[in-house]
Amino acid sequence: MLIDRLNMFSTDQAITVDAISENVIDLGPLGGATANTIRDIGAGRTLYLHILVKETFDSAEEDATLDVTLESDSTADLATSATVHWTSTLVIAEATLVAGYWIAKGIAIPSGAYERYLGLRFNNATHAFTAGKVDAWISENRYDDRTYEAGFTTGIN
Repeated sequence: MLIDRLNMFSTDQAITVDAISENVIDLGPLGGATANTIRDIGAGRTLYLHILVKETFDSAEEDATLDVTLESDSTADLATSATVHWTSTLVIAEATLVAGYWIAKGIAIPSGAYERYLGLRFNNATHAFTAGKVDAWISENRYDDRTYEAGFTTGIN
C-alpha cells in the first residue's frame, strides 16, 4: 500500500484525552463565481480510512473507552460546526486497544458534502488514558494483509 504523507492524520499520536488528529487535511479553497463551500472528496474514486493502534492504551482506572469520528469543518481546528462523516462502530474498551488493533482497516469514506478541513476527533468517554498511540491516514487503497506461502507466485512478482 502506498501512503501519501499529505494524507496522514496521525503518526504515533498519543491519545490521552479528547483530541483532534495532529494533522488536519486542508482540502483547499473552492473558487469561481458561485464560491462553493463544500466538496465531494475522492469523486470518482473510493478513499479508505485507516486507524491503527501503535502503542497499547492504558488508564489508571483500567476502564477507559474511546470512539473516533471523521469530521470536516470550515475551520482547521474543527471547532465551528463540524460535520461528522463517519463514527467508529462502537465505543472501544481499553482492553481492546492493544498494539496492532485496527480501529478502522480500509473503511470506505462515505461520499457527501465535505467542508474545507478534514480530520479525526478522538473521544475519551470515561477516564483519561495514560498511554496509547495511533497512526491514521486515508488512501486510495484498502489494506491487504494476506500472506502467501514461501515460493507462491501472485502473477505480479
